[in-house]
Amino acid sequence: MIRRLFIANRGEIARRIIRSARALGIVTIVPYAPVDAASPAVREADEAIALEGGRPLESYLDGAALVRAAQETKADAVHPGYGFLSEQASFARAVVDAGLIWVGPSPRSIELMGDKLEAKALMARVGVPVLASWNVDDPAVHMPVLIKAAAGGGGKGMHVVREAAALAEMVATARREARAAFGDDRVFLERWVEVARHIEVQILADAAGSVVHCFERECSIQRRHQKVVEEAPSPALDAELRERITSAAITAARAVDYQGAGTVEFVLEPNGDFWFLEMNTRLQVEHPVTEEILGIDLVREQLRIAEGAALSVRQEALRPRGHAIEVRLYAEDPAQGYLPQAGTIVEWSPAVEPALRWESGVETGSTVGVDFDPLLAKVIAVAPTRPEAAARLAR
Repeated sequence: MIRRLFIANRGEIARRIIRSARALGIVTIVPYAPVDAASPAVREADEAIALEGGRPLESYLDGAALVRAAQETKADAVHPGYGFLSEQASFARAVVDAGLIWVGPSPRSIELMGDKLEAKALMARVGVPVLASWNVDDPAVHMPVLIKAAAGGGGKGMHVVREAAALAEMVATARREARAAFGDDRVFLERWVEVARHIEVQILADAAGSVVHCFERECSIQRRHQKVVEEAPSPALDAELRERITSAAITAARAVDYQGAGTVEFVLEPNGDFWFLEMNTRLQVEHPVTEEILGIDLVREQLRIAEGAALSVRQEALRPRGHAIEVRLYAEDPAQGYLPQAGTIVEWSPAVEPALRWESGVETGSTVGVDFDPLLAKVIAVAPTRPEAAARLAR
């Protein structure tokens, strides 16, 4: 049983995990960098422990320091949240080697899906559709292509190239970005789908081999290959296509003996063809829209699975109700190309009406620094229909 949970993250996701853990009677512990000492997450946790460094590499990205902090606070489990080290197999392995429960899939599953090239090869072997891809020096490449980092995602190292003459320069740029973001400069080329939707399927799997899908989310509205608006269910899927794409997601999860909550991402073409993009071996930023249409708590499921419990949900019992839309609220300047902004939040006043779900990591007086993602909050609207959810969110 998990009694004391160390949350190796910050901001809104730390607060989100605290809420579910507390409902289960679990004591929560959060580490914090100096800039976060007065943050809501630190205040709301049962306990907190200071990290020595202020920069990401010295705090939330220092796996050894996080494991030491978890041990010092006598935690018996570690939840990585999302971002930072949540998809780093070496961190998961270090947590397990320290005798702690890892709230997530096995290090091996993370490794299999963490390398985009290896993941694509595995998916092709088990019959999940994959896009054509090439090495950067392959003379048979067909334009246009998308340059992708083999070791990561989140839009880093990704560039669309339409002309062969521009390929070498953009590959060099992508390599630099990938090295800076992931410590690995390997990139590859993938067929660029000009008109497509981004569909992802939420899955849950337990140690006994039970796997269910929690239907799909649509995340097609993006900026610089990063999602900014997400909704569930997708308005583009009919019953037949939904069955095909969710079945493919379950096949992908079974192929890596997955345990916990994860997301299988696909690109969908107008003709109904869909292709595997990647599997995120963690909780997603946009998980609230799934929770809202299904009435489940994905963090609760993660914690129970980590304890060895069977899934508390059955596939036949999962039925979407209504529609949910989430938008991400960033500290950015639209007039300057949406560049991140830093400073102090003068006033933070979430609207009282209409009733919305707010997931935030800030409050009035919070400092928004330059070292971390400028995401301030997620705003989720839920209604019986998609137009009503959109109107509620717009208001």
